[in-house]
Amino acid sequence: MFILKTSNSISQIARLRSPKYRQTGSNCTLSFWYYNYGESVGAAELRLLVDGLKPPTVLWRTYYSEGNQWLKAVIQLGRLPHAFQFSLDKISLGIYEGVSAIDDIRFENCALPPPALSCEGPNRFWCRDTKACIDSLLVCDLVDDCGDGSDEDSCDPDLQCNFENGLCNWEQDVQDDFDWIRIRGPTPTVNTGPLKDHTTGTARGCYLYLESSEPHRFWDKAVLLSPLFDPSGNGTCVFRFHYHMFGKEVYRLSVFQRTVSNAKGWLLWYKFGNQENRWIRETLFIRSSKPFQILVEGTVGDGFTGDIGLDDVSFLGCTLYNDAQCTFGSFFKGNLPTISTTTSGTSVPATLPMNNCTEKEFVCRASGHCIQMIQKCDFRPDCSDNSDESACVMEVCDFEDKDLCGWHQPALEQMLEDNSIRIKKTFKWQLGRGANLYPEQEGHCPLTDHTMSTGEGWYLFADSSNGEFGHIADIVTPVISLTGPRCKIIFWNYMNGSTIGSLEVLYKSSNKTSKLWTQSGTQGPQWNRAEVFLGIRSNFQVIFRAKRGVSYMGDVAVDDITFEDCSPLLISDKPCTSEEFMCANKYCIPKNNLCDFVNDCEDNSDESPNI
Repeated sequence: MFILKTSNSISQIARLRSPKYRQTGSNCTLSFWYYNYGESVGAAELRLLVDGLKPPTVLWRTYYSEGNQWLKAVIQLGRLPHAFQFSLDKISLGIYEGVSAIDDIRFENCALPPPALSCEGPNRFWCRDTKACIDSLLVCDLVDDCGDGSDEDSCDPDLQCNFENGLCNWEQDVQDDFDWIRIRGPTPTVNTGPLKDHTTGTARGCYLYLESSEPHRFWDKAVLLSPLFDPSGNGTCVFRFHYHMFGKEVYRLSVFQRTVSNAKGWLLWYKFGNQENRWIRETLFIRSSKPFQILVEGTVGDGFTGDIGLDDVSFLGCTLYNDAQCTFGSFFKGNLPTISTTTSGTSVPATLPMNNCTEKEFVCRASGHCIQMIQKCDFRPDCSDNSDESACVMEVCDFEDKDLCGWHQPALEQMLEDNSIRIKKTFKWQLGRGANLYPEQEGHCPLTDHTMSTGEGWYLFADSSNGEFGHIADIVTPVISLTGPRCKIIFWNYMNGSTIGSLEVLYKSSNKTSKLWTQSGTQGPQWNRAEVFLGIRSNFQVIFRAKRGVSYMGDVAVDDITFEDCSPLLISDKPCTSEEFMCANKYCIPKNNLCDFVNDCEDNSDESPNI
């Protein structure tokens, strides 16, 4: 079949439709040969049209002339349970010079497995209605291999995740460089990443992907943490997942297993480089004599065509860690899971212990040990019981368990003291979650939080159904004594709505307040990452300030606030190496950090004009 130009009208469409197909099996692929050659031959695309599902899903595209040759396209269709057909579309904008053609269309492995008279053996599964006999490793892997769904019945939802409704019980690692992103349809960059998810095989399904464009750099890593599992004992735990690595500059996807929190663990599997535009299934067999956790790590390549996709993760024959007090996915100390606690739950003695501290020193609650006041609230615990950091802002705050992590609103506290009846209608910050939204709020409030990507997760938001245009709401940290030279605040914000005002991050010291960061107006229906550099500062507070827009359609939300690298420098007694520079205060820094406009020494001696 080829396209014959019939007129010079401005917009011409050539469309070739396939017959309708009822369904496909899980290994189905479509291939064809195409020819697209000429100076202004233009683009063409193949779309998948599923009954009752709009818009169509783009499966393949050619953008421009690809030379005087026939080329082969191979498209992974996978399991499509509903009736569908294909549409091969070409649009010409009046100037069409060239030849577009297609030939030798072939479907392979598209039938469901045939019925069997018997299905013997320990590693086989007999499908309930279709009577097909399939490998038992295909059971509970989020793919209907039987055709009747019986291989996906009675599966433990805690052992599988298709990312349609969030991260399930997986978590984003806070020790990595950036996060995996949940998305529908194609990734933002052409010629890299998936066009559709693996679960549904359409642009309607969700999957996770690693964004390789700016500001992410070569070797930046995004890590996803599984829940915590019991030792596998005599049996074997099986981990199945589907990955997509398409793009010239795709770098690496790795899977690690670990039994201690502060380690990366050991490498179970990795894949490097471009694997073509398809979802690939991987099965890993895991043995462990201790409680363990799985890490999936994506690494950015040297360019923006390096997006990596992840979908349909599942475990078979594995047991979730059974300590009811333990938060799944929490870190281990030694080989034991940490029991999650909050500072508000710890008992603090009413009176201070015996001590010889002066008024200018802080008394450690448990020991009576004296430390300098500048060491209180500096993101480094100097007391054995951490009491010097207990009434401070927390280093990481995700607002789960309805915890404000030390942030407070002075204006509201003043109203409470004055018994003001206006407090209910005041424009203020409060905790919210998508599960509690009214129908009319869905257009301008987050449906899911950023931490868990579910409607049950909490976030902080300034409720614009209260107050008037131009009103401000401030939420403030306690006084922070001292920070280090690389200190920065990282947070996620959601600003979507027709009358969004603004969000500002302010720095307050004594009576002086200065603006560090600001963003105004709608930013789209997604969580956006922001980073604010603080550097070395002392005796100050950080303020998040929301300004109300002209109507209630403008809530500003914030989640996952992190103070990164904020503890002050720790000066060692050891001499500096030949690769290091000794600051005037005896601190050692890499010679690479000299004369780079950053006060790495804290006393500015690395930026001295005399060097």
